[in-house]
Amino acid sequence: MSLTRLLFTAAASVAVLGAVPVAGHADTGPYRMPPPPFGSPEGPGTDRLTISVADSGTGNDGTRELDCGPAGGSHPEPAAACDRLDELTAGGQDPFAPVPAGTYCTMQYGGSATAHVTGTWHGRPVDASYKLTDGCEISRWRQLVPVLPATAP
Repeated sequence: MSLTRLLFTAAASVAVLGAVPVAGHADTGPYRMPPPPFGSPEGPGTDRLTISVADSGTGNDGTRELDCGPAGGSHPEPAAACDRLDELTAGGQDPFAPVPAGTYCTMQYGGSATAHVTGTWHGRPVDASYKLTDGCEISRWRQLVPVLPATAP
């Protein structure tokens, strides 16, 4: 192949490609920002939780409000509870995540205590339930103390 023919082919290819409209773009509407990861609060006033506890055996049953940033509400230990949630969130983890499906858990019973947490934490909605029906659920509850009350042994 001659050099002239090679240059002509290259120039023709560039001209054709420059004239073809870009078809790889699809209009998907406005760009939506992904939600912030846990550990990146969106601003003051976004951390408000309602915590309902039943059958804990410690006299701490009932519904309490927990506000963080600044700590407050009707929770008996708001500063300690907010600090614990911040500690759990520091690594970008969801402190309210359920036990992953398929997890092997010890078959033990920790009592009849139940808890339900709703509200907003670091700009994300929270709707989490807790119980003491196996080793995984017991561990999950205990990691949230003092957000949730320690249960009777």
